[in-house]
Amino acid sequence: MKYCQECGEKVKKGSKFCTNCGEKLQHNPTKKQNNVKPVKSNQDFSAINKKLNLENNQTKIVSRFRYIAIFFGLVIFGAITEIIDIHPAVFFLSIFFMVCAIVISWVFKSRETKLQTLISGENLLSEWTLDPAQKKKFVDYQFQQRKGKNMILLIFISVISVIIFGIFILVIDEGKLAMFFVLIGLIAFLSIFAFGTPYYYRFTNNRGDGRILIGAKYAYINGYFHNWDFIMSGLSKIKAIKDPFFGISLQYYYTDRTFRHSESIFIPANEDIDVKYLITQLVELNK
Repeated sequence: MKYCQECGEKVKKGSKFCTNCGEKLQHNPTKKQNNVKPVKSNQDFSAINKKLNLENNQTKIVSRFRYIAIFFGLVIFGAITEIIDIHPAVFFLSIFFMVCAIVISWVFKSRETKLQTLISGENLLSEWTLDPAQKKKFVDYQFQQRKGKNMILLIFISVISVIIFGIFILVIDEGKLAMFFVLIGLIAFLSIFAFGTPYYYRFTNNRGDGRILIGAKYAYINGYFHNWDFIMSGLSKIKAIKDPFFGISLQYYYTDRTFRHSESIFIPANEDIDVKYLITQLVELNK
């Protein structure tokens, strides 16, 4: 046992950080510097706040759906007080849309709060910025992955559509030409979506800030926020990777009305980041 030079707390031999105050302990200067550490409450994260430019901006989403909820709330109020005359169907649709907007706003408000704890440093384990070459490699990898998945999905849906529409075209007496054009239109729409979305996401990813913020159960990666702290969700796999780039492969699961799903993310890291130690911290904090 030894003592922290900052707060005097007892720490185990070989520990790199004090578990009480987060101070980095004295270590052999010839060893690789460890960039993973608990963040002190008084650390200045204003620089991170200024550099973050969220593409998936939780705050804007919350505001937009609040305005939508207020709009439909006013429509409902106007209908009840007979200020405006609307059809009963519109009235009930307004109730439905208002409730949906409130729920979505509440969900994204929770995400906004969680992301803020990373930006402020409250729940931050490690943070770094990708250089242009790292960011390009990361974005290109995501582009190829999404493009490949979309092509597989396009082929699968197109085959199913041809089978279903083909049966109808063979058995119906009239409207065969119309059904054929509907089939062609459907495949054309799916093709535009399959080929277009990878380029859209590459464009948005290229506009990302290159910031990586890692928390115990949240991660901000080049403008996108991930969290796995909700009910029946958690971290399932995590490991260090060297290909297609140096970093971390992380898989988490979540459960919704369509049962359990998995999400895999690849996080590029700078060479001076001790990813093995970071992974150890994440595993411990997700037990």
